Parts: sequence; C-alpha cells; structure tokens
Amino acid sequence: MKFLKLIRYKNLLMLAFMQLLFRYAFLKQQNIPLALTDWQYGLLVLSTVLLAAAGYVINNIFDVATDTINKPQDVVIGKGISETAAYNIYIGLNIVGVAIGFLLSNIIQKPSFASLFILIASVLYFYATTLKQIMILGNFVVAALLSISVLIVGIFDIFPVTNAENQAQMASLFSILTDYALFAFMINFIREIVKDIEDVNGDYNQGMNTLPVAIGISRTAKIVLGIAIIPFIVSLLYINTYFVQNNLYIVTLYAFAFVLAPLLYFIVKIFGAKTQKDFHHLSTVLKLILFFGILSILVITLNIKYNA
Repeated sequence: MKFLKLIRYKNLLMLAFMQLLFRYAFLKQQNIPLALTDWQYGLLVLSTVLLAAAGYVINNIFDVATDTINKPQDVVIGKGISETAAYNIYIGLNIVGVAIGFLLSNIIQKPSFASLFILIASVLYFYATTLKQIMILGNFVVAALLSISVLIVGIFDIFPVTNAENQAQMASLFSILTDYALFAFMINFIREIVKDIEDVNGDYNQGMNTLPVAIGISRTAKIVLGIAIIPFIVSLLYINTYFVQNNLYIVTLYAFAFVLAPLLYFIVKIFGAKTQKDFHHLSTVLKLILFFGILSILVITLNIKYNA
C-alpha cells in the first residue's frame, strides 16, 4: 500500500483510462488504419504510466519537507519506504518506461520518436528539482505534460500510418485529440495553481516562489477566477460550434451538465474560497471536470453512432 501511495496510483489509473478511452472509444470506432496492435498500444500506455509514476516518486522525494507541513498523512518517504529505496524505484521505473518507448519507436519505424520518452522523463526530473519552485512555469510544465499524454496517442497510432490518401481524415482526427489536449492543459493548469494555494504554508516555509507565496492567497484566487473564465467561454463556443450545430443534443446536454455547470460552480466558489479545505474541494472539482471532459469522447462516439 505504501508503494501505491508513493506512485499515486489513482492518478495513474486515470491516465491509463484516458489513453485507453481515446483508442477504443474513439479511434477504433473510425474506419482508419492504426499503427499499433492492441498489445503494442498496451505497451504505450504502460510506458506513459511508468514515466508518470517515476515523476511522482521523484516529486515525493523532494517534497518530504513540504508535505510534512501540508499533508503529513500523505508522506511515504521515511515511513515505510526509505529515500534510497525510493530512488531505486524511480530509476527502475524510468529505465523500463524509456526502454518500452525505444521498442515502440522502432516497431513503427520512427526511432527518433524515442526521444519523446527521454524528454518526458527529463522534464519530470527537472520539475521536481527546479521548475516547480519557479512561479507559473512549474504549473505550466505539469499541465503541458498531461497534454502530451493525450497527443502521444495520435503521434504513435495515427501519424505513422498517415499518407496522401488519408491525410485529410487523419488530420481531422488528430485535430480532435489536439482539442482534448488543450482542454486538459487549461483545466490542469488551473488545478496546479489551486493546489499551490492549498499548499502555500509548506511552500512558504521551504522558500518556494509559487504564485500564492509571491502575491498572496486572495490575489492568486482572483487570478485563478479570471483564468477559469477562459476554458468556460472556449468550451461554450466549442459546444455550440461542434455539438449544437451538428444536432448532437445528447453530447450537448452532457457537456452542459458535466463540464460547463461544474466549471461555473468552480468560478462562483473560488470567489469566496478562504481555507485550505475550500481549495482542496475546488481542486477535486477540477479533477472531476477533467475526467468528465475526457469521458465526453465516448458520449460523442455513441451519439454519432446511434444518430447515423
């Protein structure tokens, strides 16, 4: 159980679910060739999960002092798992994750794609050791990495089998993945700032230069409110353009109920949020918005299938 806590298995399960959803609820339902077989795609998901797990481990190693103040119940290093053991786990996860990436890159005859896995592992390390202490940049990097985990589906499954004949269709499908990657980025970027507000006490004591440490909780909350309006408006326009105008009424109702309404709830609630408990609740709301937003790809596929 300590090991599962160390790698934050719930987040990893959500990551794997998201990638499986895009493959089997979306891409597999289109009349297109895919570059990876089922077992190869399973390896892609495994590689992504292993690298993310390694990122959580190295983050936990460097966050012991901060987490002892903010979330003492979540501290694992030194309480069942030694720092040395955690480093060994981190190295092992990265080696296997990158090795699988090399294997898959050669299978699809794109060996240069292996550099993506090395880049992800490197960025996660630099985030834990340096980038997370830099105002806004750390939040941006984490959000961008989640977006990459969406785009990597298209990079490995669509791009290698794209040719002159199917280029238009493949580009359209990749564009949809890009839309979801952008949505994931916006929501996760906001969530990372909210988590910084939640963890402000520990971050301040450790000398971290996060936004709430630099300008205070109240001002940061107002900035978050302003930023949150952007995905709300973008999502509203997207729903009108692609769902309403294409008569996808079930998807429209779903998006209003599970994406726009919770986003509006978040915007209203962040205005009056004061305590650590308030911000933890709002962080959970954003996580649910992200989950249901990603799940909409299944609703879209089913709506189109049964409307056809």
